[in-house]
Amino acid sequence: MADQNLSDPNKLYAAAEEQDSEVHEAQEGDRVELDAQAAVDAIDVADAEYDDESDEAELTSELDDPEVDAIVNDVLDIDTDEEAAASAAATQDEAEDEVDPYEEFKKDLRRRPGKWYVIHTYAGFERKVRENLGQRAQTMDVEDDIYEIQVPMEDVVEIKKGQRKMVTRVRIPGYVLVRMNLTEDTWSVVRHTPGVTGFVGNAHNPTPLRFNEAFDMLKSLVEVTDTATKPGAKVKGGATAQPVTEVDFEIGETITIKEGSFEGLNGTITEINTAAGKLTVLVSLFGRETPVELAFNQVTKL
Repeated sequence: MADQNLSDPNKLYAAAEEQDSEVHEAQEGDRVELDAQAAVDAIDVADAEYDDESDEAELTSELDDPEVDAIVNDVLDIDTDEEAAASAAATQDEAEDEVDPYEEFKKDLRRRPGKWYVIHTYAGFERKVRENLGQRAQTMDVEDDIYEIQVPMEDVVEIKKGQRKMVTRVRIPGYVLVRMNLTEDTWSVVRHTPGVTGFVGNAHNPTPLRFNEAFDMLKSLVEVTDTATKPGAKVKGGATAQPVTEVDFEIGETITIKEGSFEGLNGTITEINTAAGKLTVLVSLFGRETPVELAFNQVTKL
């Protein structure tokens, strides 16, 4: 039977067509299955992209929510307020560090009642007059009109015999400042205090000091603290307060050099540098006058 089929061309052609048809159907089935899988994959990708876009849209919507904006603004406002407070605190600290003690004293001086008058005293009796006048104001019952009695003092570096020494002395010798209401009673109490020779100016109707005059005479009373002016202390603007230096040498004075290369020679002072503690002295060497710089403690008076 097989041999007959194989020998019959028509049957062989029919069998071949049938086989080709089966192969074609199988290929079409595979292609359809592949196309279906590709479609499923495409749908998955589209779904994923949609989900991403939905999430982004939802997030964007949440960020655009007025309530969210309000919360964000509140946080920003808090940060801004904290920064402003920190900046204000820093500015205040800096201002406190740069407080000018003289300006503070001037403000306080303006608020004090009464007016300032200057009285003349015997030299060297300034502090005694202050004590006597304070006692008389109490005993004569005028302490409500005589508010304050001041003898301005100052720190001075004295250099004597080459030795430096800090001393406190009366800033304006022979004068005392009194803050008071001028009446016949207060005038009489002040004028008749032992050691007082009279008021400065009109003896019977003295003129009070102007404010700036009083401040200039009293500014040495600024309290000496860590933040106020004291020798070597920093004040507003970076300046350094220095005490007055007073020496017992004079230009033109002849001195003897007591140590150094020119020991035993005499010389004449031509310049005094109190800040550096130096003298420029003309010394005669080989018939010529030669300027020599010496420390205060290297020379002595003749």
